[in-house]
Amino acid sequence: MSFSLKNAGQYALLGFALTVVTLGGIQLNAQAIAAHNSNAPVNYAADRIELQDNQNRVILSGNVDITQAGLRVRAARTLVNYTDAGSLSIQRITATGGVQVTRGGEAARGDTAIYDFNRRIITLAGNVSLRRGNDTLNGGRLVIDLRSGISSVDGRASGSSSVTGEDGTSTPSSSGRVSGTFSVPNN
Repeated sequence: MSFSLKNAGQYALLGFALTVVTLGGIQLNAQAIAAHNSNAPVNYAADRIELQDNQNRVILSGNVDITQAGLRVRAARTLVNYTDAGSLSIQRITATGGVQVTRGGEAARGDTAIYDFNRRIITLAGNVSLRRGNDTLNGGRLVIDLRSGISSVDGRASGSSSVTGEDGTSTPSSSGRVSGTFSVPNN
């Protein structure tokens, strides 16, 4: 009996080690984005640009493509907020409409994304998918802290856990879950 308990303990330890290694791979994925130089210049291209000088913002629409030091954000529309104290300084980029954030061999997708330049945080929300090679991670919201290198994924896109029906009433929804697929090395 002690032999089978010993084997069970070894299998449990092996399972734990595989889980740590697998989660470490996804964390490396997030750390690769976190290694981004957020002080580099920001370049953009779009089908249309609208400068709203009184509100200190620029609206880019149609095939928006924004790059910064190897980081690329593509979306249908973006709102760029800035300050103008002698020179323009980007404060925040809010992207909507099939947002894709890529850097190197990793890609994240979501319904919306906010890149807060002051806090050095990128947040993707709504139907989030993070992909690196064959590994995937799906959830409601992905937060990447570019300063600390810590990223987190949770199941819901916002703090709200209710759904509004066609009749306008709000009903609780099941909380979202994080899911994914990890590839396993062939031995």
